[in-house]
Amino acid sequence: MAFDVSSSKSPFNASTERVERVLCFTAHPDDIDFGAAGTIAAWTAAGVQVSYCIMTDGDAGGFDPVDRERIIELRAEEQRHAASLVGVQDIHYLHERDGYLEPTHEVIKRVVELIRRIRPQIVLTMHPERNWDRIQKSHPDHLAAGEAVTRAIYPAVENPFAYPELAEAGLAAYKLPWLWFISSPGSLENHFVDVTDHVDAKLAAIRIHASQHPDVAHMERVVRNNLIANGGRAGFPEGRSAEAFHVVAVNGNSTIAGF
Repeated sequence: MAFDVSSSKSPFNASTERVERVLCFTAHPDDIDFGAAGTIAAWTAAGVQVSYCIMTDGDAGGFDPVDRERIIELRAEEQRHAASLVGVQDIHYLHERDGYLEPTHEVIKRVVELIRRIRPQIVLTMHPERNWDRIQKSHPDHLAAGEAVTRAIYPAVENPFAYPELAEAGLAAYKLPWLWFISSPGSLENHFVDVTDHVDAKLAAIRIHASQHPDVAHMERVVRNNLIANGGRAGFPEGRSAEAFHVVAVNGNSTIAGF
């Protein structure tokens, strides 16, 4: 994990952490590419197994009325192609309705089930707190995704008595080490990953979601500028690009056992 460089505020030390599996939960197809595709490209290049779980079908996205009948299929195709560009093949869907995602127990249970099945060292998801600096980061589905995953991670994933039917099916409780958030309020971002070598792969992945971009050139300028700004915030050398995260230690040396 030597590619990962963080700020002094981060609890995550890339030089000492052993990361073999990462599981990403996002609300819509394309969320993960905007939020973390550069970091994911770096992870997969380093041999980390990355899996995606897209919680809605993205059926309310896009701009072309003609695409309505096949928008779900179209967006799934876009996500598969985009994922392949950053080394990801394993994609799961919860098939919730776009715009209607809620942190219900049904959704939380399915999140718990997948985490226990994959047993990642890092779960990456969207932030459950609204970002008032850029409210577009805080689509209600984004907030719901973050809340559902956070509730799943503590205490349900590690509580052997939560959703006992999962344990009966052989999915034992699991103590997750790390929770990483994208689309976080800037004041909470405490971890930066240098993605300079993976910016082109990130942009290529985002471009695949063509159904969502009325102005590709403007989108690319904004993404590049944001990445360089993050590099400056992280204190990286001038011109370096970074993705920003709010990283939380779930189970580690600084935490205690118990529910």
